[in-house]
Amino acid sequence: MVMFKVSRVETTPFDGQKPGTSGLRKKVKVFVQPHYLENFVQSTFNALGADKVTGATLVVSGDGRYYSKDAIQIIIKMAAANGVRRIWVGQNGLLSTPAVSAVIRERVGADGSKATGAFILTASHNPGGPTEDFGIKYNMENGGPAPEGITDKIYSNTTTIKEYLIAEGLPDVDISTTGVTSFAGPEGQFDVDVFDSASDYVKLMKSIFDFQAIQKLISSPKFSFCYDALHGVGGAYAKPIFVDELGAQENSLLNCVPKEDFGGGHPDPNLTYAKELVARMGLGKTSTEEPPEFGAAADGDADRNMVLGKRFFVTPSDSVAIIAANAVQSIPYFSGGLKGVARSMPTSAALDVVAKNLNLKFFEVPTGWKFFGNLMDAGMCSVCGEESFGTDHIREKDGIWAVLAWLSILAYKNKDNLGGEKLVSVEDIVRQHWSTYGRHYYTRYDYENVDAASAKELMAYLVKLESSLSEVNDIIKGIRSDVSKVVHADEFEYKDPVDGSISKHQGIRYLFEDGSRLVFRLSGTGSEGATIRLYIEQYEQDPSKIGRESQDALAPLVEVALKLSKMQEFTGRSTPTVIT
Repeated sequence: MVMFKVSRVETTPFDGQKPGTSGLRKKVKVFVQPHYLENFVQSTFNALGADKVTGATLVVSGDGRYYSKDAIQIIIKMAAANGVRRIWVGQNGLLSTPAVSAVIRERVGADGSKATGAFILTASHNPGGPTEDFGIKYNMENGGPAPEGITDKIYSNTTTIKEYLIAEGLPDVDISTTGVTSFAGPEGQFDVDVFDSASDYVKLMKSIFDFQAIQKLISSPKFSFCYDALHGVGGAYAKPIFVDELGAQENSLLNCVPKEDFGGGHPDPNLTYAKELVARMGLGKTSTEEPPEFGAAADGDADRNMVLGKRFFVTPSDSVAIIAANAVQSIPYFSGGLKGVARSMPTSAALDVVAKNLNLKFFEVPTGWKFFGNLMDAGMCSVCGEESFGTDHIREKDGIWAVLAWLSILAYKNKDNLGGEKLVSVEDIVRQHWSTYGRHYYTRYDYENVDAASAKELMAYLVKLESSLSEVNDIIKGIRSDVSKVVHADEFEYKDPVDGSISKHQGIRYLFEDGSRLVFRLSGTGSEGATIRLYIEQYEQDPSKIGRESQDALAPLVEVALKLSKMQEFTGRSTPTVIT
């Protein structure tokens, strides 16, 4: 057995190692600086404390983006030096963010060990490669992201760090082959267990959904299916689930080989970046072949998703509302009923209407999955959503879960119809939902890499403006007379009903008399500059108006939002980077 000793390496702090809602994200060139990653990892161990580190079992894996393999070896050596007992690594360093959460919650090692935390190496839907983005975040024993109390401690430690511990004489571990490698150190044995990336997650999905019902749907000659992993880690799960378990054809999988640079693409599942899937589903400018009935895409770490029907886009906000409305009948896991539902503040209010109609507990929380985790741990919430969504089976959002949820709803709606002339389609399900609950026309404008100072000025202007609703309504009437009046404006603040913590400055809301909304938020998911996200939502209950084109229905509110905020004046941008 190879022996290692513990080395103490002197270091000095780096500026800006403050983790956002989803960890620390920077350009690769920043992370590869000597001591940069090591400082952050040691600061995390120090924040957790010896009782959560010494003798612990931790998971280290991610979406496979560039620099992941190097980072995994560094973290293994640092874990060994800090007294961790064993490290679990997904084969080839690959585990989706939801799969990491599932592994923490569900996996039991051959020696009976259970994981109590994880380093997840991902920058989510941001591009990968030598000149692109890398990221790291820590998840806790419940499988969810570290709470603010821990991330604040990590950041504080990064500002004062003087040394880190690393194992000397511990060779790189082969993470391409499954199996356990053991080493001996000052504290005793240290193991690295490389395991199959998909098996635990597949087992969990089979315990939630009726795979036989989905198989019947997929085997119907009238049903066709397409899944695009955008060369992210979702590809590691696509074949085991969709092909091996559910019987889909292998040619229904697009871009399902994980790549360090995501094939040169931007692994964000939206109509702008998932070009190949959008074209195949008949939503491109030219379309000759008959599109499949159902299509879906995942982002880099497979926690986000996009759902499409034949020539039809499902907004994420509609998607979570439709899943909540159909979950009890369609998904065995929910057959006993839903405990409650929750959405992030910027997500449309489609879920609110479902909750009211079905008499469910409802919560509106800030952006960031950790807020849902608290509600789930307290047994207050079953289905939740931001622009991506999930349930209380784990403590992360889960893109593949969402695809299986939609396939389950389609299977349920078509269970007596598989031999019929025409299947109930994605579009049919969405339109039926609108006729029952009304339609929330919804769009998001992203202004990426905006000068940070300009972005802050814009937000400060909006905060100041909201103090006088009469002034706001005068400005709006001067822009469009056909827009409802604003009845409430605020900077969203949240008091957690579970732990009492208060989150301030979570975005600026303008709420209209007819149920429409404008939301402005600075996002912490980019690695450079600032991203301004503008959410525009028009609520329509009139059955004669729910079939309009989104662009037409939203045009008056879009004009109001851009002029009211002086978007071009502050940012210098005449158009957003991405519209979803």
